[in-house]
This record gives sequence, C-alpha cells and structure tokens, in this order.
Amino acid sequence: MKIENSGVERIARVFQREGRAALMPYFTIGYPDYETSLEVIAACCKAGADLMELGVPFSDPLADGPTIQRSTQVALAGGITVSRCLQAVRELRSRGVETPFLLMGYINPALSYGLERFAREAAEAGADGFIVPDLPPDEAESFSAHCADHGLGLVFMVAPNSTPDRIALVVERSNPFVYLVSLTGVTGARSNLPANLAAYIDKVATFNPEGKPLAVGFGIATGEQAAAVGKAADGVIVGSALVDVVARAIEAGKSPAEAAGRFVKGLRSAIR
Repeated sequence: MKIENSGVERIARVFQREGRAALMPYFTIGYPDYETSLEVIAACCKAGADLMELGVPFSDPLADGPTIQRSTQVALAGGITVSRCLQAVRELRSRGVETPFLLMGYINPALSYGLERFAREAAEAGADGFIVPDLPPDEAESFSAHCADHGLGLVFMVAPNSTPDRIALVVERSNPFVYLVSLTGVTGARSNLPANLAAYIDKVATFNPEGKPLAVGFGIATGEQAAAVGKAADGVIVGSALVDVVARAIEAGKSPAEAAGRFVKGLRSAIR
C-alpha cells in the first residue's frame, strides 16, 4: 500500500530541486544535552539544511571517529535512549521544523527496541527514514519491510573498497538515495578530499540505472570541500565538523545553536 506524502517521498523531493546539491548535516541527539541538541538541530534547519541526520547514540559506534564518539558518550551519560530520540523528533516537529529527518544509528539499539516498533514509532513521531551503518543490505529484509510498511526510507552505505556486486546491491536496495562513504576508515573532518573521489562517484553511477541520488559523506569539513563534492554528487553530508563547531562554541562560552547556524549557512552558500 502506497503511503501518501511518505517519508520516502519527502526525502526524494529534496533531491528533485535543480541547480544544487542537497546539504545534509549530522548532529547527535543529546549533545551536549537534550535541549541544546534540539536548539542546534532547529538552527541548522533554519540556516539551510535540506535534510538532517539525527544521531541515535550507541556505546560502540564502530563507523565513527573521535569527535562523534565523544558526542555520543556525552549523550548516553546524559540519559539519552532510543525512546528519548523519538521524543526529540516529536518535539522538533511540534516546534514547526519541517526539514526531513533521517535517524542515524546502529542496529543493536534498534533490535533491542524492536524493529517494527522502531519503524512505527519513528513514523508516528515525524521521522522520514533511517541510516544504519552496520546493517548490510543483504541482512536487512525484515527492517526494510517494516520501513516500507510505514513509508520510511532506509539508506545503505557503499565504500571505496566495495566490490562491484556489493555496490550493485547497495544501490538496488537503498531507498530513496545512496550514501557514498568518501574514504575507508571512520568519520572525522579531513584537511583534503580523496584525490579519486570524482572517479569513485562516477563508478557508483554506473551501477545506478534508476538514477537514485548519490550523497557523499565522511571527511567533509569546509565550505570549499562541500562545494567541490556538490559539483560531483547529489548530496553533501557533514557531521564531525558540525559537532566540532558546537564543541568549540561551548568551550568559548558562546551559543552552540548560533555557531551551528552560521556554519551551516556558510556550507549552504558555498554549495550554491
């Protein structure tokens, strides 16, 4: 049964805008505390984020580098749970934030919560989809079905060292866009983009007969880098650099939300 104005459709519409790549910042729910994280996320959306990845904290985030690991540890110490993350989505929606949200987290908390329950309650809260870094597409049949039942997207990742068969499978099953990890290793801001990034994007495109949007993440830290990625891909994902901006604002006694908003606004201007 097709769900009208589903999360999948709301995400897909973002990529249908002509002339520029979509900007997708990541931020950890509960960092440095629950209320501040909501203020930061709302500020990012107001500043020009086309979509937001909302990090669901987990104690063993294997794909994340030190910056995001620290933010998730702080959030967990502050009492953030899956249920609290869903509450965050509800509260942001009640405050009038309409930007599509993808909950990004690991499979263990989702399994503990219950896959069908997680998908159902995420949709009820106002989320639009999920990114689960440690869930391979060939092991995701159950969660994919629950997401489809509730109109939610489920996005899989492809890496530079992925085999052709793996790339083809990820592109086929990722919905409604594909997440390209720009480099091997964990998340974290880098001073330079990989030299072969354009060729890598072109390679994945050869396995993409349906023309699904290709969004690139990991290592993007500056407006210049975001602009370069935006010329080659359909989406630009920035995570650790945003968390770093918030951490520096906290250390300086400044407003995390204002700092985050300025940073995202700069990225948005650069991508244009």
